[in-house]
Amino acid sequence: MSPSIPFEAPSKASPPAGRMPAAHLFALIAGVVLGTASVGALGTSLPLQWAVAGMALGAAMILLGATGLGRSITPGASLAAGLGSSAAFMPAQLSGQLDPELSRWKWLVKWFLAIPHYVILAVLWVAFLVVTLAAGVAILFTGRYPAPLFQFAVGVLRWNWRVSFYAYGVLGTDQYPPFTLARTAYPAEFDVAYHEHLSHWKVLVKSWLFALPQLLVVSALSGGVGASSSASGISLVGVLVLVAAVILLFTGVYRMGLFNLLMGLNRWTLRTFSYVALLTDKYPPFRLDQGPLDPPARSLEAQIA
Repeated sequence: MSPSIPFEAPSKASPPAGRMPAAHLFALIAGVVLGTASVGALGTSLPLQWAVAGMALGAAMILLGATGLGRSITPGASLAAGLGSSAAFMPAQLSGQLDPELSRWKWLVKWFLAIPHYVILAVLWVAFLVVTLAAGVAILFTGRYPAPLFQFAVGVLRWNWRVSFYAYGVLGTDQYPPFTLARTAYPAEFDVAYHEHLSHWKVLVKSWLFALPQLLVVSALSGGVGASSSASGISLVGVLVLVAAVILLFTGVYRMGLFNLLMGLNRWTLRTFSYVALLTDKYPPFRLDQGPLDPPARSLEAQIA
């Protein structure tokens, strides 16, 4: 019998798309509003102690909400020790299936249709930053990324990738992204295998020192780590998406060469972001893995079949 690979189907079904615990979602939103308002109050007539107390309470509410939302997501499989040591396998796995019948013109308005997602993601990214800082402290002292917070952080990246695939980072589907952090049957998906143990000391240096070469490459190729998480700015990804869109408009065909290249650029970017965000200790490779599915995953399956 062949050993299972890290991204095997979970034993329990994920919550229905769009279903997130309302109480925890409210706590997270309230925490973001309170925290950002308290930061904005610094330097005003509001006493410093009140601003600090507001930031602390906001951070606590964000962590409470993120923990609850993370627990509502069915965990993926942990990173198995044997497979995790494989040079071919990357814990961060990105996929995207090109819609064979894309509309010629819909890409002109997708950015507008995705505005509700931008609003929600703006809140989630603030929470993501707080969660990452809290997780860094936890990893430093325990060597573990708290599992519910891990699921939340991966869920934010997953949600962001779906919107990017739909609206501005690839334009690979006309199917509207779901409003959920959980895994779904959407054409674009992202996941990171959970590490049972992470390095205590790497958390202090990997996000800014070890990742620096990768950040320089990603900045040159994609306009920065945020290229897959922001619709703003001019980047190689943006130029290639525009070229693909114009070709689609006049021919009705999305060129597979452009699609595969864009998938490779986004894959490289999100692998780097996963490393910078402390989700994995495995250093991303200096290679452009193109195509709809993650090539290392296919290579690994061939090795262990």
